[in-house]
Amino acid sequence: MTATSYLWTPPPVQSLPVRGSAQRLPIHRLFFVGRNYHAHAVEMGRPVDKSVERPFYFTKAPQTLTASGATVAYPPETQNYHFEMELVVAIGKAGFRITAEQAHEHIYGYACGLDMTRRDLQLVARDKGRPWDLGKDVEQSSVASEVVPMPGQVIESGVIELSVNGAVKQQSNVDKLIWNIREIIADLSLFYHLQPGDLIYTGTPEGVGAVVPGDHITGRVEGVGEIALTVGQPA
Repeated sequence: MTATSYLWTPPPVQSLPVRGSAQRLPIHRLFFVGRNYHAHAVEMGRPVDKSVERPFYFTKAPQTLTASGATVAYPPETQNYHFEMELVVAIGKAGFRITAEQAHEHIYGYACGLDMTRRDLQLVARDKGRPWDLGKDVEQSSVASEVVPMPGQVIESGVIELSVNGAVKQQSNVDKLIWNIREIIADLSLFYHLQPGDLIYTGTPEGVGAVVPGDHITGRVEGVGEIALTVGQPA
């Protein structure tokens, strides 16, 4: 069998450590739920009425994945780089058109996540009806902690919070998700054949804000773990 020859070295497989295991979890895709806490939707000027709306999503390239504890350069072409603390669901079993009642069967575990965002670029794109890519799909902007295996378990509550330089900026509870984890998995699986290694960032609570070079971000989700990130100087 002839080995495949490439023009240059392909990028490595993106992966995350798994608590209690020497094996790593390979990443397939990164999905993000937009405006999934009422108070955050209000602070963004776009309240959500669940009775008439469905969840919406955006994606980021797996290459944006960054491990907790890293120092990342302040990104170019922004003056308003924001933190967003999130609970992340790791999918462990393939599925399509999954019912909410069966959603737990597809959960491998959970992680803490940061969806770092060029807010100024996102808002310009939003207000002009353009894609959010330049605001969201930012290099090193999808931060994740180790994955905690919780096969078949659905997290329904737990404190979620974030601090910058020791000062609490975001504090809420996962029970305030507009669309809960079962509903997110079921709805997303109507659009995509979910696969092992898909990560779903479930949304951020209110209190998002800007950081500057030198800031140190820490966060936690009760029952899952902690996350950290240092914002470095511009590249």
